[in-house]
Amino acid sequence: MFGLPGKKSSSVLGVDVSSSSVKLLELSKHGDRYKVESYAVEPLPANAVVEKNITDVEAVGEVLKRVASKSRTGVKQVAVAVSGSAVITKVIQMDSGLNEFEMEDQIALEADQYIPYPLDEVAIDFEVQGPSESNPDQVDVLLAACRKENVDVREDALEIAGLTTKIVDVEAYALERAYKLIEPQLDSQGEELVVAIVDIGATMTTLSVLAEGKTVYTREQIFGGRQLTEEIQRRYGLSLEEAGLAKKQGGLPDDYDAEVLTPFREAVVQQVARALQFFFGASQYNAVDYVVLAGGTASIQGLTEMVEEKTGTPTLVANPFANMAVGSRVNASSLSNDAPSLMIACGLAMRSFD
Repeated sequence: MFGLPGKKSSSVLGVDVSSSSVKLLELSKHGDRYKVESYAVEPLPANAVVEKNITDVEAVGEVLKRVASKSRTGVKQVAVAVSGSAVITKVIQMDSGLNEFEMEDQIALEADQYIPYPLDEVAIDFEVQGPSESNPDQVDVLLAACRKENVDVREDALEIAGLTTKIVDVEAYALERAYKLIEPQLDSQGEELVVAIVDIGATMTTLSVLAEGKTVYTREQIFGGRQLTEEIQRRYGLSLEEAGLAKKQGGLPDDYDAEVLTPFREAVVQQVARALQFFFGASQYNAVDYVVLAGGTASIQGLTEMVEEKTGTPTLVANPFANMAVGSRVNASSLSNDAPSLMIACGLAMRSFD
C-alpha cells in the first residue's frame, strides 16, 4: 500500500494534492515514448489543505471528483503522495538470504527500534536497495514509514471521488522519477550532475537536490505564490479568487510589474539563494550544476534569468512533457503552461510503468 519505487503496478493516475489545487495526470507509454492521455487541474477551497495536510476531507473529495470528470479519464486507480516531512526513511541492513515475506516479518518485529510512533499508528514499507558495502552477506533495505492518518485521509478523499488508492508514494521520490525526463534537456555531456529542483508552490517552497539522479537533500520552507496573489488582492481591492485569475491571465494596471511583480520576483530569488546556502552549509557540496524551477510560480516571466544571475548557475523551468506525445483529450497549450507545477503528478503517473 505505502508503495515505494520498484513495486510492480498497472495503469494509475498521478494525483498531486497541493495546498492550492489538485492536479491529475494520466500517461501511456509506447516503446520508449510517453504520451499524455489526460490531465486536469482544479483549485481547492482556502484551508482545505494546510501545509500539505488535508484538513477538509469532504472538500478535497469534491474537488477530486471534479478534476477526474474534467480530465475525462477512464482510469480509477490512483498513485498519490505524502510530503517528505511526513515520512521517516532509514536504510537498514538485513540478511541477503531472506525472501520478501521473511523481511516483512523481521521488519514488523524490529520496526519500533527505528520509528518513534506506536506501530499501530504507522504505515510501513520497504525496498531492497542492493548489496551492503560494509558486509557482502547483507543487503541495504530502505525503510519508509509515516503516520497512518496521512495515508487514510488521502484514501478517504479519493473514495469520495469514486477513485481507488493503489499507491501512496513520497513526494521526493515522485520528483526524482520525473527528473529523469528533465535530465536529457540539460547540457550535461555525461557529467555526474548535481541538480537543485526548487518547487515553489502556493504556500511552500521545497528544495530537492539530486546527485547522479538520486535525492541527497530536501528542505521545505514556508513561502510561495500565494504571497503574490495576496499582494494583488490588497493593492487592487480584488477578492482572492479574482486576484488569482488576474495573476494568471493578466489585465492588471500598468504599475503591476514595477510595484508588485518585481519585488515578488526578488523575494523568490532571495528564497532560492537562501535555500541553496542552507544546502551547502549542511552537505559536502559547495555548488550545483543546474537549478530547475518547478511549481506554479516557476513560469513567472523573467524569474529564470534573475535566479541564474543571482546564483551564477544555469537555470531552467521544468517541463517533463517536452518530449512526450499529447492525446486528443489534452489541450497542449494549457499543458505547457501548467507543466512546471505537474512534476509530482508526472512522477506519480510514471508508477504505471515500474
